[in-house]
Amino acid sequence: MKKLNTTALGIIAATLGGTFWGFSGCFGQYMFTYKGVTSSWLVPIRLLVSGLLILILLTVQKKNVFVVYEDKKNILKMLIFALFGMALSQYGYFTAVQYSNAGTGTILQYMGQIMLLVYVCVSTPRWPRKNETIAIILSMAGVFIMATHGKIGELALRPEAIFWGVFAAIGFVCYSVQPAEMISKYTVLPVLGWGMFLGGIMLCAAMRPFSMAVKVDGEVALFFTGIVIFGTIMAYYLILTSIKLIGPVKTSLIACVEPVVALVVAAVWLKTSFAPMDLVGAALVLLAILVITKKTEDFKL
Repeated sequence: MKKLNTTALGIIAATLGGTFWGFSGCFGQYMFTYKGVTSSWLVPIRLLVSGLLILILLTVQKKNVFVVYEDKKNILKMLIFALFGMALSQYGYFTAVQYSNAGTGTILQYMGQIMLLVYVCVSTPRWPRKNETIAIILSMAGVFIMATHGKIGELALRPEAIFWGVFAAIGFVCYSVQPAEMISKYTVLPVLGWGMFLGGIMLCAAMRPFSMAVKVDGEVALFFTGIVIFGTIMAYYLILTSIKLIGPVKTSLIACVEPVVALVVAAVWLKTSFAPMDLVGAALVLLAILVITKKTEDFKL
């Protein structure tokens, strides 16, 4: 019964986390399109504020926020997680959305699922299984179709969207794998809080968002708050908790609700139009994730 409850909690956490992420991308698209906001302003401040709020929450709860640094080796691990897991994944994702749309940016980020598979095969080491090889082919075909609409030599997406989508996928692998040991030892919130806070500091130092001329009106404040609370703190907490409960592969499968939510919300609310080839490509990427998990009993990190 305990195992069943743990599995159920992991499934619920991954579903909610993916849903919050899907809405978060659409909130970002709205601000990029109608409010003159850029990812260079949004992401650094988002991570900085989110991380700071988590650390304050832990302090109010009288938790030791510096517990992760009791082992000095974790300083480097945390910096790597902050830079490549938090900063890279989030800046890459929202910049891909900025140059395309929430649905497309999310699908591009989901190349990280295939990269995660490749990482597992290399680190084990072992050759990809039959279903995994099929998944790799499907994913590559899906991204190719979305990028070119089947016309070799022509791009249907802006190169910037593809470029940053790839980096978002790399960041996905990093935050799925790299902090696992620290999370197991220190729980999710301290690791997540420091990862976001340090990642935000790094991006703020590089991009100086506070010097940018962005008009923060009621709508910007509302959607920014939604991204911070639901699309960042809650979503990451739920996803990383799910990874702890049921593992990264099953979590990745369930979190595939994210691109579905992003595509639907972008189409219905933001009136984003998708060509038939975009939907075909997206379907192939999602199918690839389903194929990966066909046999996962011994597919663990």
